Amino acid sequence: MINGTGIKIFTGTSHPELAEIIARRLGVPVAKAEVTKSGIGETHVRIVESVRSDDVYIINTGCGAVNTALMELCIMIHACKISSAKRITAVLPLFPYSRQDKKDKSRAPITAKLVANMLQKSGCDHVITMDLHASQIQGFFDVPVDKLYAEPSAILYIRTHFDMANVVIVSPDAGGAKRATSMADRLGVEFALFHKERKKANEVSRMVLVGSVKDKVAILVDDMADTCGTLVQAAQHLSEAGATRIFALVTHGILSGNALQKLQESALEKLVVTNTLPQRENQEKCSKIEVIDIGNVLGEVIRRSHYGESISKLFNEVPY
Repeated sequence: MINGTGIKIFTGTSHPELAEIIARRLGVPVAKAEVTKSGIGETHVRIVESVRSDDVYIINTGCGAVNTALMELCIMIHACKISSAKRITAVLPLFPYSRQDKKDKSRAPITAKLVANMLQKSGCDHVITMDLHASQIQGFFDVPVDKLYAEPSAILYIRTHFDMANVVIVSPDAGGAKRATSMADRLGVEFALFHKERKKANEVSRMVLVGSVKDKVAILVDDMADTCGTLVQAAQHLSEAGATRIFALVTHGILSGNALQKLQESALEKLVVTNTLPQRENQEKCSKIEVIDIGNVLGEVIRRSHYGESISKLFNEVPY
């Protein structure tokens, strides 16, 4: 809990529910700000209360209308900066445009770098995010970036819901092998992975399972689930390979397009996601979605950041 004054928690329109959870953890109210849109689509922001010499944290995540959320964040940062805030931290549980992190084709933009520039030019002094799609995004900034991990929360969930003797951790692609092996090592369980070939973005053509899942509870782990094509196809292969039960554990549940329908019809028993993005609507539409709350983790990071304490302890354990 925060004692005294000096900290302000603001939220944009993308995930006010998460801001409330964080504020409750800190024992402070969400600060008042009016965010509206004009008839031609321009975002208007008014910071209702004083932020002079305060430590300001602005929570907005990269979901839904991503461009609107990003502009809201930049304008709120700028408004606080010219209102004499002492320090401004952007809290982005899901970093927008994080998949556009490299020049993979001719004339392709590195949009994640552009977003980093926008935040810094707006007046951002510090960034807090979770499970970046690509770690090099930290290097796009000239201000401190605290990259948090959902892994401790995921490990706690697995330990409390499954018998470790029957679990195998599965990576849906080679790129996620490091994440999956880290979890498997900490849990003391076996590991498997899929090698996949893509025809084009978001379309998987062929998957080959490396490792054994026969008579095991297979848990697919990944950083994000967008169209769910990979997870659904991986679940089908795991079922055919003899897995008794199949779950997926993902940090960012984007769930775009007909992802919910795919999930409902898939071999997956449950998709467990964190609340870096709003999930209430998705849960109402699909009974297979379960949510892990990471609001307390973000709240504790903000508390430690405010008081100048180390946050590296939270890379390996969940705060209580």
